Amino acid sequence: MSYNQFCPVAKAMEVLGERWTLLLVRELLMGSTRFNEFQRGLSQISPTLLSKRLAALEEQGLLMRKRIPGQRGHQYFPTEACKELMPVVEQIGTWGMRWVRNHLTEDDYDLSLLMLYMERSICPDKLIGNETVIRFYFNDITEYDTWWIVVTGDEIDVCMMDPGKEVDIYFNVCLQVMCQLWMGDISYKKAIAEGKLQLIGPTPLTKNVEKWLTPSIFAGIPPARAIIEPD
Repeated sequence: MSYNQFCPVAKAMEVLGERWTLLLVRELLMGSTRFNEFQRGLSQISPTLLSKRLAALEEQGLLMRKRIPGQRGHQYFPTEACKELMPVVEQIGTWGMRWVRNHLTEDDYDLSLLMLYMERSICPDKLIGNETVIRFYFNDITEYDTWWIVVTGDEIDVCMMDPGKEVDIYFNVCLQVMCQLWMGDISYKKAIAEGKLQLIGPTPLTKNVEKWLTPSIFAGIPPARAIIEPD
C-alpha cells in the first residue's frame, strides 16, 4: 500500500496503517515473543493473517525472527526501529483513554486479553512467600469462567484448568468490573463497598492489591469530558 506522498506521516502509515499491525507492535513491545502469545493478545486475528503481518513486520525491519533452539517454532523480537515506537503506542493509548473510552461495548471486554494483562501486571517481589495462587471467578461468564495465576518465585503461569494448589487469593467479579479495576476506572475499595467485587485472602495482600497487581500504565488518565466539563 502506498499513499505516494513524501510526507513522513504517510510513509509511516504505509508500514503501520494496516489492520492489526500497530497492535502487533504493542504486543512485541509488551514482551510477546511466540506465535501463541500473539494469538492470546489478539484473539480475533486468524493464524493466517497473523503470519502475514509478522512477515510484513520482519520485511520492514521492525522485528527479528529466531528459531527456538531444539524446536520447530520461532520467536520474534522487536528491533530498535520497533522499540522507538513505544512513545507512539503510549500516546495513542493516552488519547484513547481521553477521547474514546466511552465508546466501549460489551464485545470489547476480552477475557483472554485481560488475563494476559493480569499475568504481565503481577509483581512477584511484592507477594509473600515463594508461591502464591490467585483464583479469578468471573460471575458473568458461562464458558471458562474460572482462571488461576500461579506465581512461583519469578515464574508466573496462567491456568484455565485447576492447578490443584491451595488458593491464597480469590477474586469474585464480573469481567467488565475487573477490566475497570485494572484500567483505574474504579478503585478496589469502591468496588468492594458496592458489592461488585469479593476479594478474599490474607489482609496483607488484599489491602495492598495494587502493589502486587499493578494497574495499567493508562490508569488515572481522565476522560476528556472531565477536563472540558469539570464538576
